[in-house]
Parts: sequence; C-alpha cells; structure tokens
Amino acid sequence: MKIIKWLILFICLACASVSAKQIAIVIDDIGYHQRDLEFLSLPGQLTYSILPHTPYSQIFATLASQSNKELLLHVPMQALNGKELGPGALTLNMNKEQLQQTLGTALASLPQVKGVNNHMGSALTQKSQAMKWTMEVLKKRHLYFLDSRTTDLSQAQNAANFLGVENIGRHVFLDNITTPEQLQFRLDELKHKAEKHNFAIAIAHPYPETIKFLRHALPQLTEQGFELVPVSQLVERKYIQLAQAENKGISAR
Repeated sequence: MKIIKWLILFICLACASVSAKQIAIVIDDIGYHQRDLEFLSLPGQLTYSILPHTPYSQIFATLASQSNKELLLHVPMQALNGKELGPGALTLNMNKEQLQQTLGTALASLPQVKGVNNHMGSALTQKSQAMKWTMEVLKKRHLYFLDSRTTDLSQAQNAANFLGVENIGRHVFLDNITTPEQLQFRLDELKHKAEKHNFAIAIAHPYPETIKFLRHALPQLTEQGFELVPVSQLVERKYIQLAQAENKGISAR
C-alpha cells in the first residue's frame, strides 16, 4: 500500500508542480470548552488538535469530520514547569507498557485523527526512549507526528526518523501574546517563513482574540498568494521532496 501511495504522489507531481507558499495552521487545545466549536466556522483548511478524554472532544471530532477538517490527537506530555497535564498524559515515570497503553487508549477514543502532536512536553520530548515508544505506536497506526517544539532539545523527530514515522515540526506559535499587534507580527513571521521555504506551520489556540483575528486574516492569505492546507499535505510534500533529492543524488553518482 505504501508503494502505491508514493507512486500516486509522484504521478501527481509529474502532472503539476507542488504549489508554492503553503501554510498550515493548527488550532491546539481543543476539547475543554463549548466555545471551541466556534473555530469550526473559520474558513479554509485548518487543522484541529484535540485533547483526549475532554468534555467536547467527541462532538468536536464528529462535527469536524463531517466538514472534512483534518484532526490531530493533542497528547499531553510532561513539561519542565510541572503544570497539570490532564487526562491521557504521558509522563517520565511510565514504563513502555504504561506509555503505549495510555497513548493507544487516547487514539482509540478519537479514530478520526491523521496524526499526533504534543501538548506541552518540554521534559518528555527530550527523552529518546520515551519518544521511540511513542513512535512505535504511531508507526503501527500509520499516523504522522507534528513536533510542537516546546523545547529546542526535542528528540521527537529524531525518534520518528529512526522508526520510519513521517514527521514535521512547528515553525511559529501564533498567539503566545494575543494583542492584535502581536498576532499580526507572528502571522507576518509565518508568511516570511513560507516565502523562504515554500511552506510553514503555525500553532494557535482557541482564544477569543485568536478567532477574531483569524476571521479577518485567513481570507487575506489567499489574496496574498498563500495556500492554506492541512498539515498532512505538508508532510507528504516534505517526503516527496526528500525522495526527489535522493533520486537526484543517485542519478548524479
């Protein structure tokens, strides 16, 4: 099946080049509040990351799937600051069986997801062994991993690469500061990275200030020549480009 997938992707590339300046925006921390549902009314192909075992996780996943929105599982992982993690958390004191069972239960509760990203995790994502245990679960379920990059010392993508799990990393946090000026500053940073690398990924949160800003900003992205896409499309793009580069290297030998 994977060979067929790659063949289809290469055929698509032969017919048309990959669109430039693609942007993915992930709305994290979905599930605790009814107001989170309002984010489904935003235009374009946003990606939503749902916290497991939360009051509105199931209804959000159902409504999002009906609207063909891409979903991630937002897995709580232990942070350096000791903040409360919530249900379904992966912690440093877990052994392999405990970690994988906890993650598997969370994934089973949200079968609609295409991938996983970490909620917090500045402590756990630094641990190679814990990340390898995590990636073993994702590999079996054919899910990708988005590293939220809550620490520069994250080993998550290294572990994913080691185990052959498709992965990608976050570029910008859009709303760490929710003033209109800072939201625009971070969006401009995201657009600059997309112009430089032809793609970029932002993470935002279900704040009232964020939804107000995005209602105004998202339509402008299209007008400015950016394409808003699900994260999975950028993951596919990454691996197509890696395969192309590898083929060029082989041809040049």
